[in-house]
Amino acid sequence: MSPLTRHIALVAYPQFTALDLLGPHHVLSMLPGTKVHIVAASRAPVTSDLGLTVVPTMGFDECPADLTVLLLPGGTTGTLAAMQDPLLQAFVRDRGARAQWVCSVCTGSLVLAAAGLLKGYRATSHWATLPLLSLLGVTPVAERVVRDRNRLTGAGVTAGLDFGLTLVAELSDAAFAGKVQLLAEYDPEPPFDTGSPAKAGDATTAEIRAHLSKFLTAAEQAVLAASMHTH
Repeated sequence: MSPLTRHIALVAYPQFTALDLLGPHHVLSMLPGTKVHIVAASRAPVTSDLGLTVVPTMGFDECPADLTVLLLPGGTTGTLAAMQDPLLQAFVRDRGARAQWVCSVCTGSLVLAAAGLLKGYRATSHWATLPLLSLLGVTPVAERVVRDRNRLTGAGVTAGLDFGLTLVAELSDAAFAGKVQLLAEYDPEPPFDTGSPAKAGDATTAEIRAHLSKFLTAAEQAVLAASMHTH
């Protein structure tokens, strides 16, 4: 691998949300002089929460020590397991300590926060888990993409494209990022205007919260457990 190549590591773990990783992968892969790696504990296939299987390009031990970008996707139960996985947490702490950009999409911010990498920073997450960040010393911000110094975090799932294009601009310039957006024809006209709690309304949001209730209870417990190690 050329020493001039910028290395981006997208971390895959069992039961991650595929679009959290694939959206950024699509746009970041267009950066010149950049190698995008899908990194996992080993090169064994990793299956997402909805059954999409991804084949990592390298294991943790093969990943370059000094990364331009470290990115954690989110998920539900898989993410909570990742927060408590000693091997993954050690990898995230090690690479995150030196990476030029430490990033996440959706609940991936909980994994970064559990590793202590967001303490004292502003960050976002999926709207349902956003308040939990404060328990790990993070200032939660309800925005689609949040930058605080070299931390760049995206909100839930589809925000990975907004996040990815923002990062492309940081690693090149706005003009290039605009061309990437055009090539991807990212010009959203959603069929329903319900993409945030504010737009969906209280009743629909309450339904989704009820659907996620078991996960959210488990997430709070995982965050509280992680807070014992990060404080």
